[in-house]
Amino acid sequence: MKSQFERSYRTAVFMAVLFFLASFPLFAGDTGLAKTPPMGWNSWNKFACDINETLIKQIADAMVSSGMKDAGYQYVVLDDCWMAHSRDSAGKLVADSMRFPSGIKALANYVHSKGLKLGIYEDRGSATCQGFPGSYGHEADDANTFASWGVDYLKYDNCHKVGDLQSDYTKMRNALDSCGRPIVFSICSWSFPGPWVTGIGNLWRTTEDISADFAEDINHGTWTQLSILSIIDAQDSLRQYAGPGHWNDPDMLEVGNGMTNGEDRAHFSIWCMLAAPLMAGNDLRTMAQRTKEILMNKEVIAVDQDPLGIEGFRFSSKDSVEIFFKPLAKGDWAMCFLNRGVNPKNVSFGPENGDVTDTLSGITTGFQHIAYAVRDLWSHKGIGTSEKDLKAVVPGHDVLMLRLTPVKK
Repeated sequence: MKSQFERSYRTAVFMAVLFFLASFPLFAGDTGLAKTPPMGWNSWNKFACDINETLIKQIADAMVSSGMKDAGYQYVVLDDCWMAHSRDSAGKLVADSMRFPSGIKALANYVHSKGLKLGIYEDRGSATCQGFPGSYGHEADDANTFASWGVDYLKYDNCHKVGDLQSDYTKMRNALDSCGRPIVFSICSWSFPGPWVTGIGNLWRTTEDISADFAEDINHGTWTQLSILSIIDAQDSLRQYAGPGHWNDPDMLEVGNGMTNGEDRAHFSIWCMLAAPLMAGNDLRTMAQRTKEILMNKEVIAVDQDPLGIEGFRFSSKDSVEIFFKPLAKGDWAMCFLNRGVNPKNVSFGPENGDVTDTLSGITTGFQHIAYAVRDLWSHKGIGTSEKDLKAVVPGHDVLMLRLTPVKK
């Protein structure tokens, strides 16, 4: 028989969730896809244009043998440079015959045989960013081509623009809706396009390209690659647009591409707090054990993939330490201390800090009335309850990530 505490607590959580769901307009482009943030791998961060059929098959093999598939990763995405420099005589896209001699349909069949899904790249303009044929004026043909090949995911870029941003992305959305195959639509416009995008894309880029640098942007003259910290800062004020079927995308992961272990851990943790798509960008064939332990930490992934689909938020910022909270299903919360500085920092949090309320969903921690079991998601250990002050040291460029689970009080 449930206690009064359990009954009142579950009722409060249920009402808060209803309020959260009611706060979203009906997702006009809802295809039943991406109910949680997509997980997979993309070729660009590590290989850029140096891709071919053999590599992609090896990546698919490694996604299975490494345990990535079992951890939830499913999309293998070809980025730019997969196609020939011109369309065929019928105006259709064709694969580069040297790089992909068997064609994309055969590659999709191989990827599907592994229990995975294939993603592909195109551009809304007259050409892709690397100068290959763009989809402008060919949206329906290209969507039908992708469907006939068995493509499951489309990353749609923003180079060599011709038309209006909203119009061009809407054209491809409509083409995908009519192609006869469910295809996740990933919009890559390099900044948040506007509220209209929630009815068009399953995910959309919120910033310029990411770099494998934790704290310093890289200036290329005409454009800038952003650091992990700069991208985190750019997510402020966007969380209301994310939810099941449509996600803010702070770009692909750089885990395993040269940062320190702590920086990789912090990068991955905050992406999961932000309910971001998790698209690995490293070489899955040669991953170090430490990289595997980060990318396949199922407890941290569960925060990202939580069925409530609520993007986390920055609760406080003081002396280079930021605290993030994320409401989770069944009354749980994720909590993450991010140390932006290079030196270790003492952190603390306890009952005297008061309740934490998510103003978007109305869900509150109720620390004054509810005790939570506290679990460290990187050490995989319970570290007490919320009834006592949490005290810890967070190394520079690293995190302490916790899951709070309500217990009787």
